[in-house]
Amino acid sequence: MTTMPAAFIGHGTPMNTLDDNRYTRAWRAFGASVPRPRALLVVSAHWFINATAVTAMAEPRTIHDFYGFPQELFDFQYPAPGLPELAAEIAETVQPTWIGEDTDSWGLDHGTWSVLCHMFPDAGIPVVQLAINAEKPLQYHVELGAALAPLREAGVMIIGSGNVVHNLGLLDFRDPEAGFDWAHRFNDEAKEMMASTPGDVASLADHADFRRSAPTPDHFIPFLYIAGLAAAAGTPGAILVDGYAAGSLSMTSWTVV
Repeated sequence: MTTMPAAFIGHGTPMNTLDDNRYTRAWRAFGASVPRPRALLVVSAHWFINATAVTAMAEPRTIHDFYGFPQELFDFQYPAPGLPELAAEIAETVQPTWIGEDTDSWGLDHGTWSVLCHMFPDAGIPVVQLAINAEKPLQYHVELGAALAPLREAGVMIIGSGNVVHNLGLLDFRDPEAGFDWAHRFNDEAKEMMASTPGDVASLADHADFRRSAPTPDHFIPFLYIAGLAAAAGTPGAILVDGYAAGSLSMTSWTVV
């Protein structure tokens, strides 16, 4: 079976679900260009809990985990099936790391469906989400990403959905496509490491601009999983689309083939 590419998607705002812009067009072109996966395993910034777990339900619900957006977003559904047997496959693949199975509490949050609706708009590919364990150090996530690598050879595409720079408290909408100087510095360092030493990306926590760029780690950590996959493959990440939003969001997306 063809080894599936992996991708980190800088998803930005839920409004990208409805928008037609250069980011959503790049995601759509990428989805159309790759072999059709057997399943999708998504690490979303919006499932940030105190355990490492995967969804294991046959029909995951569409979760609208936001507020203050148009009703059209709350009405949106992404009715992709789940794949319960993949949960056991993931657990076997990453041993001895423990992976729990969530059969009824989560589903597909907007970090997942806001990008998949462009990448795979027919919602016909089974989707499983992997929870981010908030209690683990950054290097744990890099190593877990690397451990997931055999799934790519079994037809599973692995996607991280977040933003390397994500500071909602400093948003400035006066220039919607601008990035602050500190956001550029941090994002540029992440790009350099992804292209050269992806296995070392956890050291970005020591960067002078890390705390402004990632005041909470939830949106940053999905990037670590794809960097771990790049390190495991010995293949640098390639930029799919690049840019900034409202000063304090990076929209950079990478692929690993």
